[in-house]
Amino acid sequence: MTASLSSGWPAPAKLNLFLHITGRRADGYHLLQTLFQFLDYGDSLDFKMRDDGKITRPRGSQHMPETDDLVVRAAHLLQTRTKTDQGVAIHVHKRLPEGSGLGGGSSDAATTLVALNRLWNAGLTTQALTALGLELGADVPLFVQGRAAWAEGIGELLTPVELPEPWYLVIQPACTILTREMYQAPELTRNSAAITIAGFYAGVTHNDFEPLVRKRYAPVAEALDWLSQRAPARLTGSGACVFGSFDQESAARRALDDLPKDWRGFIARGRNRSPLLDRLAMA
Repeated sequence: MTASLSSGWPAPAKLNLFLHITGRRADGYHLLQTLFQFLDYGDSLDFKMRDDGKITRPRGSQHMPETDDLVVRAAHLLQTRTKTDQGVAIHVHKRLPEGSGLGGGSSDAATTLVALNRLWNAGLTTQALTALGLELGADVPLFVQGRAAWAEGIGELLTPVELPEPWYLVIQPACTILTREMYQAPELTRNSAAITIAGFYAGVTHNDFEPLVRKRYAPVAEALDWLSQRAPARLTGSGACVFGSFDQESAARRALDDLPKDWRGFIARGRNRSPLLDRLAMA
């Protein structure tokens, strides 16, 4: 077994700057509109090459069995489709909480696909990797392509956009929210009117999950109310994290300094280009 190590592959967080659910397909998948932007904050992955074909995850989520982890599934999928006999040990350094709406699992999976495509010399195009990513989850293609995007369909129809890159204060309420639970909720709004990006800039947006999450998770409601006094505040994805945007880093840090002592949060810069693309260029 070889021991070649490639380290420091970023798996950035994302924010949903808004999220409208516009309908539901016959197969149960929800149709939506959303606007994704990356953060310069997230998980990081190290890959130790193996020549015995085995795929392992010695370090990762404490709550996710190795065989169920999206990074392991991503590696197996790439290995099978490219018929490589190479293996890998994947070390995931987690910073993004689970059930947070920041896309940590999807981002980790995308980084695994992009990194191993290069490290295994698999030679797949971005388009081919995007298709593999969609088999793993609706958000994975976003992280594979690595550009801030207007998204439609089930989240897989992506149009790159250039957005302002403000500073964000992200608050992590003391709860975990299961995405599937939120999508299955009978009281979830599923008929929001479709808009254009001009509508986003005009401020006619919201997150359809927010009323539901507010009702079911008091810590999220409390965080939204607190942050709304300092900046426009919104839920990301189906929660649990909430965020507010600031033009200046200093203003965001003042708000962070005011957080109640038992709350958790962090400051990050919005990014239209994923840090993963910069790491790929170095490989």
